Amino acid sequence: METDIIDSLEDLGYQGPLLEDGALEAAVSGGAAAPEFTKVCAWIVSELKLYCQLEENVHATNCPSEAEGFQLEMSGLLSELACPYNVLTTGDVTQRLLNKTNCLLLITFLISELEASRMILVNKPQKAAQEAGGSVVFMELKGICVSLGMSKPPANITMFQFFSGIEKKLKEALAKVPSTHVGGPLMKKALGPVHFEKIEAINQALVNEYEVRRKMLLKRLDVTVQSFGWSDKAKKHAEKLANVYPPLRSTLATKSKVSVAHLFAAREDLSKIMRTSSGRIREKTACAINKHGYYNFFPKPNKNVESDHVSNRRGKSPSHA
Repeated sequence: METDIIDSLEDLGYQGPLLEDGALEAAVSGGAAAPEFTKVCAWIVSELKLYCQLEENVHATNCPSEAEGFQLEMSGLLSELACPYNVLTTGDVTQRLLNKTNCLLLITFLISELEASRMILVNKPQKAAQEAGGSVVFMELKGICVSLGMSKPPANITMFQFFSGIEKKLKEALAKVPSTHVGGPLMKKALGPVHFEKIEAINQALVNEYEVRRKMLLKRLDVTVQSFGWSDKAKKHAEKLANVYPPLRSTLATKSKVSVAHLFAAREDLSKIMRTSSGRIREKTACAINKHGYYNFFPKPNKNVESDHVSNRRGKSPSHA
């Protein structure tokens, strides 16, 4: 089974470390406690999301202590995919992916789902694109073409020709602006596969961390807005609040959209840190509420008392003594 899985992963475009001899067996033996196993699962799911509108997502882990969270996420995904294997969907959710047999079955199931999704796209490309609204990659490329004013590429164009056309348009656009208009890249070091893997792991850890923080802040926001309706005066406008708040709240996502691509797109100006109290920043952040600060709530110290206090510290008698 391991050989078939490796062949399928290669066919799907996977280029990770599990293609090496013995790496897959070691990963599935560790199960959810092995970061390499969770990484290949997360990769398959990320590819699957390009073709299916999945609500659930799975994040790779960085250490064995995150195994329980991975299994909880995978449980939600398998329910959404209507997984037919009871060993993967029933029983203690924190124990399902800790043995080799179940892990091999999980990878096989995810691979079959991805292969089926790709075959459906090939057999019915127009219908699949209309139903899914276009994959993330397709929408990004479409946005690039629209921004550069490119016409719709012909159906028989190769990917090399397509990206060569994008490169040509970019050079034409850059030639019309000053050389400092875009700025130099913040990341200048040439990176290899090992670097990309480590950067992806760091970014995923940050994404997980900030997702927790966002959920906490949004929960605080919900509770705060809910408390506004407790007063008798606010109860009269409960219907207005119910009509105004939910649409605004729905636009606040819990998941971060920052990816490794943003790192390579970052320019040098992001490394220039400015103090929040600087004049340039305060021009855009100053408002009337700033006048109701610390010094408005507490009286200013009396200058005479302050001078006497200083005199006392120097060994002199207070002037009012």
